[in-house]
Amino acid sequence: MSLETQLNKYAELIVKKGVNVQPGQTIILYAAVDEAYFARKIVAAAYEAGAREVVMEWSDQTIAKAFLDHAPEDRLATVPNYTVAKANELMDQYASRISLVSQDPDGLAGVDAERLHTLTKANQKALGRVREATMKDDISWLVVAAAGQAWAEKVFPDLKGEEAVNRLWAEILKDVRVDDETDAIANWDTHIETLKNKADWLNSQNFKALHYHNAKSDFTIGLATGHIWEAAFSYDKAGNVFIPNMPTEEVFTAPDNRNIQGHVAATLPLSYQGNLIEDIELDFENGRIVKASASKGLPVLQKLIDTDEGAKSLGEVSLVPDPSPIAQGGVLFYNTLFDENASDHLAIGAAYASNIAGGKTDQPEDLAKRGWNISDVHVDFMVGSADMSIDGITQDGQIVPVFRNGDWA
Repeated sequence: MSLETQLNKYAELIVKKGVNVQPGQTIILYAAVDEAYFARKIVAAAYEAGAREVVMEWSDQTIAKAFLDHAPEDRLATVPNYTVAKANELMDQYASRISLVSQDPDGLAGVDAERLHTLTKANQKALGRVREATMKDDISWLVVAAAGQAWAEKVFPDLKGEEAVNRLWAEILKDVRVDDETDAIANWDTHIETLKNKADWLNSQNFKALHYHNAKSDFTIGLATGHIWEAAFSYDKAGNVFIPNMPTEEVFTAPDNRNIQGHVAATLPLSYQGNLIEDIELDFENGRIVKASASKGLPVLQKLIDTDEGAKSLGEVSLVPDPSPIAQGGVLFYNTLFDENASDHLAIGAAYASNIAGGKTDQPEDLAKRGWNISDVHVDFMVGSADMSIDGITQDGQIVPVFRNGDWA
């Protein structure tokens, strides 16, 4: 099968299975200008599925860097009213969101960390309706990838240009289960059922906490009262099924942000806001980060942690077996969408509403009393490894093996 045919198949998967476009729906597609060729395929598939309108939100990392380097400080701190009004109007329509990630994971390196933080925080505040609708699954949303050249050359430094891009496309298509032989949508139906069985088992255990241990980390994470394990798929407010991430290999839930103790060492780099953060180590006491270090990108990490009170704790705990296809593929993507599906991971910041009983209906302050974390950010980082052991601690203190040597026990 040619790359062209595979990309058509991928676009159809994104629209029909990923975000699950419904007739009459408005779709927002976020894409870099370099990926216009594949973006057009997604747009065509969306209209074919009955979309009322596809709203394009184009980006360019070089232009973004110029803006960050040169715009006045007061402009970085202020999002124009027309931007907020547009975003709010789209959320009034319950527009679905497709985010096509493709850019250089280190493309904003060198930008002043304080200026980047100022812009990021302003956007988070001004576009709060979008974040809230996404975190609560009021809308269907999806993060997927395209093979940008700078990203491809970062992942495969021995290759250049089209050769690197084609190699990255091959990895992306394999990991989203698009191949020559089988039906991609049927592949996902089978995969979802496998992950759902793991989530069902974890929900039946109703653990009070999880204890992690490997050569670099030793920490315990309490689980929120009424926590719910999820896997692969969610339901939007209208009851439509969608898949938030493609690829996905995880089952995940909400931690108790009051009960996190110990030392956490990341096992893969984190690309955040166009900066690589490497060798992250965090110490937790009583649910809060009390010490943070990194060999690269520490100022950006510290600004992330200082975003708000919730950014000093965790909003997601996710289990991914080391034998997962992405981990076994041996490719370091420098991109959280892929690397988090090669490794157990945690998220600094906000918890998902779907990960706690009553999360979509109860008041946030009531959920917070059960350990649910509230923040303007949600940033995953990877902690899993082939030597990771995880024990579940039951409500009455019994120990149940969950992972041994990086895999399900």
